[in-house]
Amino acid sequence: MSRIDRAARVIVAPPETVYRALLDRKSLETWLPPDCMRGRVERWDPRPGGGFRMVLTYLDAGDSPGKTSAGTDVVDIGFAELLPAVRVVQRAVFEADDPSYAGTMTMTWDLAPAGAGTEVTVTATDVPAGIDQADHQAGIASSLANLASYVEGTD
Repeated sequence: MSRIDRAARVIVAPPETVYRALLDRKSLETWLPPDCMRGRVERWDPRPGGGFRMVLTYLDAGDSPGKTSAGTDVVDIGFAELLPAVRVVQRAVFEADDPSYAGTMTMTWDLAPAGAGTEVTVTATDVPAGIDQADHQAGIASSLANLASYVEGTD
């Protein structure tokens, strides 16, 4: 059975604002990397069937060895579904020699109106076995916190 990791957060911004942040290159570089990393988008094609390539660099590679190299994770992400202000489905493949990181992980970002904001639920399915579950869930929660900080008050 494939592993599923999930996190959710209410963000004080309308779904349209959150959706725009999910599909804007500069926004993603700012908020997507967890607190222990920084990111750079190398390729960008924001449409169904398109996607992006992100290089994530650990701020302290000694504590967190990367999947691609000692201090980096490189991931190719395809957009499987883009439903404005409702859902973004991504297919993520890590560049890694270690077979425990092989396979395609699906990341679904569901947006639902919640009072004066948006409940954002991130569900990761088919998570590669090499990714520690507690670290992954903490990383997703960190990205959601970064997303909230980024979009709250921008609309």
